[in-house]
Amino acid sequence: MVDLAFLLLTFFVLTSTFSKPKTMEINFPADPKDHSKDIRINNALTFIMTKDNGIFYYAGEFYPEGNDKGKPATTLIKTDFSPEGLHKLLLDRNKPTIDAIDKLTEKLKHKEIVDTTYKRLAVGEKGKKEALTVLVKADDKAIYKNIIDVIDELNICNIGKYAIVDMGQKELDLLNATNK
Repeated sequence: MVDLAFLLLTFFVLTSTFSKPKTMEINFPADPKDHSKDIRINNALTFIMTKDNGIFYYAGEFYPEGNDKGKPATTLIKTDFSPEGLHKLLLDRNKPTIDAIDKLTEKLKHKEIVDTTYKRLAVGEKGKKEALTVLVKADDKAIYKNIIDVIDELNICNIGKYAIVDMGQKELDLLNATNK
């Protein structure tokens, strides 16, 4: 009987999982079927990562110098990982979504909605068309850790729509000119 107990104990100890692996969800945009269509960017921030923990960003669409649409050229704004930098910027730009999720959290606390409904509605708020979209781009000098830190900050600030995308040549030229 004792041998059987030890065999069962050994079996359960060896087949159990002690810790679950931790992963991060990263969304990559789908390749558009029709490359000729002009894709419109609504309520978007684009972060460009570079050397020395550099984070530059711009809002909306990218317009190079002397573009054919007659729009003013995009300028890059520098920020950092401080509480008054990236975190504050994301909270300010994502305020409507955060307020909506806070209202849902209050309903959950007062047991007006159940947990599964809360999660579904919170994901719906993050995915609305008006919600902030963030594009993360990096040059070849960027540190991988900084990209992960930006994605962590996006999750902390309830950004539901974000993607890591390739940087265009004109953006790289602007970054090099700005980062001299």
